[in-house]
Amino acid sequence: MALDLTKLVGQIVDLAASLKMRETEREAKLDFALNILKSSTAEFDRLKQKVEASKTSWLVAGLKGRIDLREAAPSCPDDFIILASDGSHIDVDRHQSARCFLINIGVAQLKYGKNSDAQLFSSPALYFRDDEVVIASPDDGQRIPIKEQLLGVKRSVEECRILVKQVSELKPDLPVVALLDGSLILWSLVGQAYPNFVVRELLVEGFLKCLDKMKELSRGRQLATASYISFPQSTDVVNVLRLAVCPHETVDCDRNCGDRFEGRECDVVGGLLDRDLFGRLLASGERSATFSSRSSVVMKHYGDHEVNFFYIRLDGEVARVEIPLWVAEDENLVDLVHATVLDQCRLGLGYPVALSEAHEQAVVTGADREQFWGLVEQVLADYKMFLESSAKRQSKRARWI
Repeated sequence: MALDLTKLVGQIVDLAASLKMRETEREAKLDFALNILKSSTAEFDRLKQKVEASKTSWLVAGLKGRIDLREAAPSCPDDFIILASDGSHIDVDRHQSARCFLINIGVAQLKYGKNSDAQLFSSPALYFRDDEVVIASPDDGQRIPIKEQLLGVKRSVEECRILVKQVSELKPDLPVVALLDGSLILWSLVGQAYPNFVVRELLVEGFLKCLDKMKELSRGRQLATASYISFPQSTDVVNVLRLAVCPHETVDCDRNCGDRFEGRECDVVGGLLDRDLFGRLLASGERSATFSSRSSVVMKHYGDHEVNFFYIRLDGEVARVEIPLWVAEDENLVDLVHATVLDQCRLGLGYPVALSEAHEQAVVTGADREQFWGLVEQVLADYKMFLESSAKRQSKRARWI
């Protein structure tokens, strides 16, 4: 047996005790945070100005309304369509001489009401040409391979692109919500030392161009684009409360606190997550106020697609829903997203059923990967071409015992 679980029992007991202690501390912090929230709403304008002028070492939500706002769930339209996409991929295998990768996008198109219908399909695409597997600089010819994190970003672009295509083929007579899994913010491009031409190719000319087309399509119909984040780890709104308790009128973390990592006034709410806060604040089915992301990549590149978000209380969790600015500015579209996402989660046992179905269409298993590379080898052999592969790969495929 590779792992002797009997030797871990004591350590797991210690883990449970530690988690129990942390939970007690978290509840105390949460009580304090809710008191801060209630007192800060009376000085909303001052707090908003403090947020906008702040220089922090952590991400702070932009305020658009009172933090304690609670919106009840509106009713779903009688007839509407939910579109969802999700993807998976097979990365470049450095142990193979055939340089290629595969992206498989799953799509679920669910029509509710009269003439209800469901269309489920996947769209696999193989990328192998020189201009497909790298991003080349138009200036100096520098080439950045698309793999690992960048392949994940490329997949996000293709997930959005296929939603645009599906929406463009629909008649404009029914409300439509186009739903993505995960964040609208391409976080993998943040904090990485990627050249500007990579960011431009994937974000500006890729993802944001897709959102441009989606916005254009929305002018002739009731159409909202949104993304759904289950079990979010975000602290944007909690960090607003950190600013509320900061004794400095102008918040500048580097200047005011320097290297202080303990004993800071704002640490009284540090360690909490937004979902902790709204789990207490919201009733089942309610959504929070809408906030804006002040992420550097959003503020620099997103423009009309500035990422806004709200939290929604479900029976099993608090989820984060992100929407572009042009959706956030239309209250009818925000209500449409709220109502349909809530309905989807109730139908899907806590998670949007359309995203679950899209995922099922997209998933690529370990067996699929082996069969894929086996097919590549077989077809190349038919063409009298034989893949070179590393000894490590051959060893893994051989059965020793």
